[in-house]
Amino acid sequence: METNIDPCAGDLWVFGYGSLMWRPGFEFEERVEAHLIGAHRALCVYSFHHRGTPERPGLVLGLDHGGMCRGVAYRVAAAARAETIAYLRAREQVTTVYLECMRAVWLRGEPERRVSALCYMVDRSHPQYAGRLTLEQQLHHVRQGHGHSGSNRDYVVATVAAMEALGLREGELHLLAARLKGPHEARAPVAAAAPSS
Repeated sequence: METNIDPCAGDLWVFGYGSLMWRPGFEFEERVEAHLIGAHRALCVYSFHHRGTPERPGLVLGLDHGGMCRGVAYRVAAAARAETIAYLRAREQVTTVYLECMRAVWLRGEPERRVSALCYMVDRSHPQYAGRLTLEQQLHHVRQGHGHSGSNRDYVVATVAAMEALGLREGELHLLAARLKGPHEARAPVAAAAPSS
């Protein structure tokens, strides 16, 4: 795992697995479905800034050790490399809960291409590392969480929608999103699809 990110070396690939999938916030030349081996997407980070506060923490995604993660990779032009890295550091490293590193990711295609991409792995030694929480614990934090970037509920629902757009389904996250929507919202699409009388 490469940890030194050179802001001056050619085009930059960035791997997105959470909000970066639906709100990258930077200019890019290419967006490709991709996967990373050796880490998985997990709702394992207490949010003290973007989706919660230290007093009422929310819960956001991290890349945690083991498994595989499917997401998207963005290719950023060399001219925008330094600016993009600076933007991502300001966004992702507010409380330094993530480890910035370069990891191999595989871009979807025929054949698949392997590239080195900028990733943000969760730091398990950080106080904001939540580890594996029960569904009820996750619901508690997500329902209470609201921070600088908005409600924690909206973050989870938008991320699950972005995953579904890629054809991805992860049982626990989808179950959490369904519980957050509540019975009325969960039934709405079915009612809308019913024929009118």
